[in-house]
Amino acid sequence: MKGGIELLILKGGTVVTLGEDCRVIEDSGLVIDGETITGVGKSNDILAEYGNKEGVTVKDLGGRLVIPGFLNAHMHLYSSFARGMSIAGPSPKTFKEILERLWWSMDKDLMTEEELYYSALIGAIDSLKSGTTAILDHHASFGMIEGSLDVLEKALKDAGLKGSLCFEVSDRWGPKARDASIEENVRFIRKNANDPFVRAMFGLHASFTLEDETLKRCAEEAEGLNASFHFHLAEGLADVTDARERGYKGVTDRLYELGVLIPGSLAIHGVHIDEPEIELLAKCGVNVVHNPESNMNNAVGVPNVVGMIAKGVNVGLGTDGYTPSMLESAKVAYIIHKHERRDPTVGWTETAKMLFESNAAIFSAHFGKPMGVIKEGAAADLVVLDYYPPTPLTPQNLLGHLIFGIRDSAVNTVIAGGREVVKDHVLVSVDEESVMAEAKKVAERYWKKRS
Repeated sequence: MKGGIELLILKGGTVVTLGEDCRVIEDSGLVIDGETITGVGKSNDILAEYGNKEGVTVKDLGGRLVIPGFLNAHMHLYSSFARGMSIAGPSPKTFKEILERLWWSMDKDLMTEEELYYSALIGAIDSLKSGTTAILDHHASFGMIEGSLDVLEKALKDAGLKGSLCFEVSDRWGPKARDASIEENVRFIRKNANDPFVRAMFGLHASFTLEDETLKRCAEEAEGLNASFHFHLAEGLADVTDARERGYKGVTDRLYELGVLIPGSLAIHGVHIDEPEIELLAKCGVNVVHNPESNMNNAVGVPNVVGMIAKGVNVGLGTDGYTPSMLESAKVAYIIHKHERRDPTVGWTETAKMLFESNAAIFSAHFGKPMGVIKEGAAADLVVLDYYPPTPLTPQNLLGHLIFGIRDSAVNTVIAGGREVVKDHVLVSVDEESVMAEAKKVAERYWKKRS
């Protein structure tokens, strides 16, 4: 046992391990020691080896399905207060108008620790209750830049959700805000470089709100910190048009020439990129993150995920703040490419790869520990589902059970970093009812400020 922490044994579940050697283990036994899985096998074998040790807690899962916790490769926690919010005046007709009249207006008015904390806490709670155990968040609060990521970190740790944070650098609010946002990234990356629960990346907004000199400066800062970038790529056509007007072949080439396309970085969306740009991303070792529901909601188009994967790009899956649910995102990812291509043969392989393999690779590399897999030495991040397969369950057909048989309501228990944060469908890390009541008060004051 590490540091005197009790061992937790989960017995009697049906485990799908995922990973390269994916197995389905019925009547399984799992051993959790601190933040790490230290034993995986059949219940009888695990109990025989660990059951008589001092300080062991045994939990019977009653045949429930156990899988690695879902991983969300792109989230915007600050968007929580937009829920139900209306936009004054006529409805935005373009994606750029949506940004200007909703999101940029909103992030400029986020200016208190209270607003940041509760908006993040709402998103963290909703993520956990949908079975997500870790997120890569992209933050913007230009009313409060300095120290903002510390506030989000507190919310994540209070709720028990693992995460990686960054601040969205942009030139749209002038040099003072730009400089402060760069410094917030630098400060937080240094502070959290080795934190096992909350890590850091270097955040950038879309290319069209960033000047060349700003991108060069960020590239230099990131190189000195050995940090990777988290940025929006060609989500809308404005990104492409802007890059060409600046004299570049396209937005991807611009970011390449200015030093942003470094290995391990996250290029979010990639809706409007062509084949040479896809090949460039693959060459540079940059991950793309697909957010199907957000793309549909903003009517920006459908990225060529099938082509990206075929060209060797590691394409992960996220939600872009549209939903906290990775299960929901996977269900849409599975059908959107069939619909777009009028081809029923696509979607299965790509969705399984994004959800199970690519996200696991992104998070494992970033956190320095195996994630998205159940094996000895992996992170103790698990979701237990009230699901008893009515048809055979195999390593090859788990996605079919998730897409066609499982809903978020099936999330029974969630363990993140070895800590049970959801038990029997109830969040136990914080008092959800009181958090939501207080968040409503904070949101009401925030909305009045914007009216």
